[in-house]
Amino acid sequence: RLFWASACVCIWGVAALAADSNSVLIRNATVHPVTGPEIQNSSVLILDGRIAEIGPKLAPRAGIRMVDARGLHLYPGLINAATNVGLVEIQALRDTVDLDEVGLFNPELRAASVFNPSSEHIEVTRAAGITSVISLPGSGGRHGGGILISGQGALMHLDGWTWEEMAVKPGAVMDLLFPEIDTEPRPGSVTPPPYKESQREYTERLRELSEFFEQARRYQKAMTARAPDFRRDLRLEAMIPVLEGLEPIAIRAERERSIRDAVAFADQEKVKIIIADPREIGGTGPLLKERHIPVILGRAFQLPMRDDDPYDAPYTLAAQFYRAGVKVCFGTFDVQFARNVGFEAAQASAFGLPRDEALKALTINSAEILGVGDRLGSIEKGKLGDLILTDGDPLEARTNIRQMFIAGREVSLESR
Repeated sequence: RLFWASACVCIWGVAALAADSNSVLIRNATVHPVTGPEIQNSSVLILDGRIAEIGPKLAPRAGIRMVDARGLHLYPGLINAATNVGLVEIQALRDTVDLDEVGLFNPELRAASVFNPSSEHIEVTRAAGITSVISLPGSGGRHGGGILISGQGALMHLDGWTWEEMAVKPGAVMDLLFPEIDTEPRPGSVTPPPYKESQREYTERLRELSEFFEQARRYQKAMTARAPDFRRDLRLEAMIPVLEGLEPIAIRAERERSIRDAVAFADQEKVKIIIADPREIGGTGPLLKERHIPVILGRAFQLPMRDDDPYDAPYTLAAQFYRAGVKVCFGTFDVQFARNVGFEAAQASAFGLPRDEALKALTINSAEILGVGDRLGSIEKGKLGDLILTDGDPLEARTNIRQMFIAGREVSLESR
């Protein structure tokens, strides 16, 4: 009895270890690398979380789990490039919302360090084929004197026990809400503020923003010199990766004028930027293309910005940026609809964005824009094994996600 009990424990332990392994061989799938043509009846070998081999005749290996994907399609995991996942649980309960802090400038705040690995939204988002997200601090509100720099957005895997384990790139972007002249009524009012008042506030905010960047530069010089009276300032210290070009600024700019002003500001401060959540392109396409400035598009399923805009203005926006030669990716800038980012891209595809480009916008474009193109976004040797097995096109609502692997480890697709 003791012998058989010991044998059973050993077998159970080996089975549990295999189920939790980050090495797997996926065979007989139609592989969609995204960066190249699809490969029929091919296999992908993942060793220790990374893609080791891709080819039609990969032999099974001892101790490595094998998945027969005959009749299924293998895609890289989708990326939602702007969410509040992990920072908000129930919007109506303040105790479960960790987005904003007081003050105009909060660059030292890191979304990664308050990311909730137990959030129910992680499983819901993951079930839609999304393997990683950018989690942004800040609610994006424009009124009431609001926040200009809300903190550092983090690129997070949607699997893990701790935020450290889930973090792909903790300081992926600095979130900046660019000032603009208010032309709409503020909360509690039915008329917009006087133009002169709005213009005065806009000019003041720009001045404060420029002064803060100048303070950060002076701090950077003082830190390098290490003067005897030097005192650390975490708020200014957090700006150094931005000033050195190591961390881009995601500038939320809705209108054409705001986009132009944001580009001018980036030229003045000599920093890398990403235009986030624009609502129109206007004549900014050539400017963005010339400066190699990418765009994170917001939700396509929303009403036009102005009453006299075409009904399909939000649907065609991605195609307009694409035709202008601007690299785009997609984000939802929320938590409750983070799972739908694939359908936002699909809607853009139905209104002019080529289907292959829509898929790239959810995978390799997102990875490259966020500075992790060498690790995520496509099925290539050496990259992390973030993969989804589907029974069809992941942009189609009727497609089912059959299996998901994050860094080579299969994760559950169940949710509440």
